Amino acid sequence: MLDKDRTKLLHEFWTTIALLETVEEIRNFLKDLLSETEAVMLARRLKIAQLIYQGKSYDQIQKLMKASPGTIASVHSWLDGGFGGYLKGIQKLRQELGRQEALSEKKIRAQDPLSWEGIKKKYPMHFMLFNAVDEVKYRPPKKLEK
Repeated sequence: MLDKDRTKLLHEFWTTIALLETVEEIRNFLKDLLSETEAVMLARRLKIAQLIYQGKSYDQIQKLMKASPGTIASVHSWLDGGFGGYLKGIQKLRQELGRQEALSEKKIRAQDPLSWEGIKKKYPMHFMLFNAVDEVKYRPPKKLEK
């Protein structure tokens, strides 16, 4: 395959993934494209990258993920010297998981009628501005909206 054809082929592949709009669409696309084993291998690499980013040692990662030192070193080298994809993905995932956790805690607090969240829920017109800010603060990225 010529380099030009290879570049075009890969561009179409990346564009296809970028055009998928929801987690469900991406999940279904990758389920059709990859075997379950391949998907798990990719997810494990991402988890290993997260653990490296968190400062875990190779021994800790090896015990936790049952991964070989070679796999961990490979992920680490791409994390340090790759194209920035692992790092960008990890940072965005960390941000989204933080948003989801904050939203979950907010919902739990709203169940207590005497909490700030409970009062805002009970009297929405009195707290319209606060609720509007919360709506923006806890809104998921477009690709995660249902």
